[in-house]
Amino acid sequence: MGVLDRITGPRDLRDLSGPELDELATEIRDFLVRKVSRTGGHLGPNLGVVELTLALHRTFDSPTDRIVFDTGHQAYVHKILTGRAAGFDLLRQEGGLSGYPSRAESEHDVVENSHASTSLSWAIGIAAGRQLRGEAHRHTVAVIGDGALTGGMAWEALNNIAANPDLPLVVVINDNERSYAATTGGMADYLASLRATRGYESVLDWGKRSLNRTPIVGKRMYATAHGLKKGIKDIVSPQGMFEDLGLKYLGPIDGHDLDTLETALRRARDFRGVVLVHVLTEKGHGYDPATADEIDRFHAVKAINPETGLPLEVASREWTDEFSDELVALGAQRKDIVAITASMLIPVGLLPFADRYPARVFDVGIAEQHAVTMASGLSFAGMHPVVAVYATFLNRAFDQMLMDCALHRQGVTFVLDRAGVTGSDGASHNGMWDMSVVGIVPGVRLAAPRDGAQVRRALREAVDIDDGPSVLRFPKGSVAEPLEAVGTDGDLDVLRECDGDPEVLLVGVGSMAGLALQVADKLSAGGHQVRVVDPRWVLPVSDSLLHAAGRAQAVAVIEDNILEGGIGSRVTQALSRKGGAGPGVPVWCYGIPQQFLDHASRAQILEQVGLTPDQVATSLADRLRG
Repeated sequence: MGVLDRITGPRDLRDLSGPELDELATEIRDFLVRKVSRTGGHLGPNLGVVELTLALHRTFDSPTDRIVFDTGHQAYVHKILTGRAAGFDLLRQEGGLSGYPSRAESEHDVVENSHASTSLSWAIGIAAGRQLRGEAHRHTVAVIGDGALTGGMAWEALNNIAANPDLPLVVVINDNERSYAATTGGMADYLASLRATRGYESVLDWGKRSLNRTPIVGKRMYATAHGLKKGIKDIVSPQGMFEDLGLKYLGPIDGHDLDTLETALRRARDFRGVVLVHVLTEKGHGYDPATADEIDRFHAVKAINPETGLPLEVASREWTDEFSDELVALGAQRKDIVAITASMLIPVGLLPFADRYPARVFDVGIAEQHAVTMASGLSFAGMHPVVAVYATFLNRAFDQMLMDCALHRQGVTFVLDRAGVTGSDGASHNGMWDMSVVGIVPGVRLAAPRDGAQVRRALREAVDIDDGPSVLRFPKGSVAEPLEAVGTDGDLDVLRECDGDPEVLLVGVGSMAGLALQVADKLSAGGHQVRVVDPRWVLPVSDSLLHAAGRAQAVAVIEDNILEGGIGSRVTQALSRKGGAGPGVPVWCYGIPQQFLDHASRAQILEQVGLTPDQVATSLADRLRG
């Protein structure tokens, strides 16, 4: 039996010897590589925090003490140590473990969402609440990466934490020089300076030993030198920024040395106030294929060969690739096009553009709000910014899109990757709110391409819009097979025509166009006259679509957005305002219910919410008969 087999909870770690802990760290890394290589998931970040997580659970008493992980993709080791190792066979799969902390799984988990830079706000809230309840003996620990520290929300929280120095709160900076890829910006440079100057504590220890041995005046000299502590720190280890905020700073600490980690964490725990512990870790530590991967150190992998780290399947062409290639082509033709990313250069497809035009890419860190307002400024200065983010992260920058971009009629193109159901990434990553959120912005135009060719076409049209925000959204995964239009009707692409006026006009929004065609096949086999259209630009609702709706007995809109405020509801509202022909036409909406969706495959979730050809066709056939 290995050491890991004996771990059922954090308290089992307390009595382990040093050699046993070393063996446990090795077993955990082997376990992670073996399990994650089969299911896919966040491998690199978790390989880097094995010793740190062991030290945290040996020092603090979870769940009496609370450990809050920022961007929980670094919480796999925490899951293993809190009794969930058996669940890794179904990691990120229906009925299995979430890829992030989950309160439904364990009393040891706190923050379920995977949006970065939130842990410090959670932690100060928990610590302050406990203090008010007379529970100041219970510690709160926030584990935040150096990448997440680039987010503005983290600095808002640090400012607030500095005003409450007596809280029993420990902030652990897991500094691996990376968020997804290498961390960039002023914060990254500052932490790099701390990493490069480890000498402060050793200098102070030397001074104490040497001066205390000096007869008569030695102790007085040491007291004077200790009084100059701040000046010495500025010279030897420039952590002054944190201490200027009133935060006690410990570090940098070797994040793979358990003894050193535990010593530092015990000092922080016993300080009886706010302490910041700066821990240096290596992303992918202990697994050669990960540490050799300079791009992202196996941040997130699909199924791989655990021996070589190579993928088991040849990667297919994805939606993101279509956008990426077209943006590079546009960059050659238009010198005014620039790109902005919020620390996601690789996953949103901007790396090829950055390689070709490095001066025209801005990685602002995990700061979507700043990204959008900066884009508005770039637009004002005569550039056309393309802001590429995951659809779920646009939620963070809604105010800036509304008040900085749209209000000032700045030409900014937003490219929303991973729109709709993303599946295994879980509730916080589904991009199912964007069309509802964007739809209330005055003057916005939103395109939902149905295939790769339409991604390219829509991007070219979007960057020609210079009097307000334009939005382009597409899903995660392999790009859809090309769907050729059989004709056009004003602004609409007609994907299936029928004889005469249709019983039902099927409106396929974006990637749902293929589903709409499958539904049409099933209804036509039942003798119904069905017409299928793709509006391409779904916001604002076009006159062409309203005219086409007025010719049908009924309209059905199929979208991968929540129903409330989605495209179906916009079509309903537009028809009711239109007057004359059309207002009496019923609009039947098929989309995602207003609820958080548990992790599963995209296909499983679409079936759960009723977005399969059989389910939609059966529903429509019943309605047409009724």
